[in-house]
Amino acid sequence: MSTLRLLATIVYIVVCVLLVIVVLMQEGKNSGLGALSGSSDTYWTRNKGRSAEGILVKITRVASVIFVVLSLVLCTNWLD
Repeated sequence: MSTLRLLATIVYIVVCVLLVIVVLMQEGKNSGLGALSGSSDTYWTRNKGRSAEGILVKITRVASVIFVVLSLVLCTNWLD
């Protein structure tokens, strides 16, 4: 196994673990019973992109793109 392929495999495993952890840390998208009383449109929901939840969403997007790119690179023989 070449050094570049070994390095890509290690990065791939780290990204896989990171992606699983970040997805499990996120909250669900449903409003629950708060939508019935109209309290779903609060300051928290409007500014969610600047919160910890918004950061987790951004990390998920970046990690998923890296995951797909590394999957394609490792499945093909570009690194051999």
